[in-house]
Amino acid sequence: MMQLYYSPTSPFSRKVRVVLRELGLEKQVSEILIDPWTDAALREHNPLAKVPTLILEDGMAVFESAVICDYLDQLARSTGQSDGVIPQDGIDRLNALKWQGLADGMMTATGRLFADSKRAENDRSDFVMDRQATAVQSAIDAILEGLPQLRTEEPNLGTWSVLVGLYYIDFRWPDRRFDIPVRVRDWMAIMSERESLTETVFHLPHDNDQKSIA
Repeated sequence: MMQLYYSPTSPFSRKVRVVLRELGLEKQVSEILIDPWTDAALREHNPLAKVPTLILEDGMAVFESAVICDYLDQLARSTGQSDGVIPQDGIDRLNALKWQGLADGMMTATGRLFADSKRAENDRSDFVMDRQATAVQSAIDAILEGLPQLRTEEPNLGTWSVLVGLYYIDFRWPDRRFDIPVRVRDWMAIMSERESLTETVFHLPHDNDQKSIA
């Protein structure tokens, strides 16, 4: 069985876990909840000590969420378990990868801004924080404009990436610091009951969290 090291606060982990379920591969992967900052086992597989990290059955480690999603997509197609979440060619493929790229950048900016907000004031850079905040809001604005491309009846990797990125903003900024328009929230609500999303909700780790979740 493959193993997936993940953190419940990592948007990149959640993206992979959502894709796992959308591809019908979740029973082939043991999900291992860890603290990437302290768990030495992770660095044994990934020199960057980052989540998500996927360990294949032959022991090979695959990291970076986009690479993991691509591998899982090809695996599901090759075994006939799914038609995949990444279109294979043409403008549909380009759009899916484009939206994944935007969402990944939005997640990164959200995480960096949140981390900087927890620093002491004399250890912060207002310029850097403003730049990250602008990136997040600009990405949201682009999502609003591009909603027609993010069809809920034909969700793909771009769709799932954008959804996870938006929910990550809400997770890190529950005070609604950022303006997510009503049209975007209505779109989010259409997808919110999917099992792939309800089973992977962001949460802070607790002392009673199990280290391994099959």
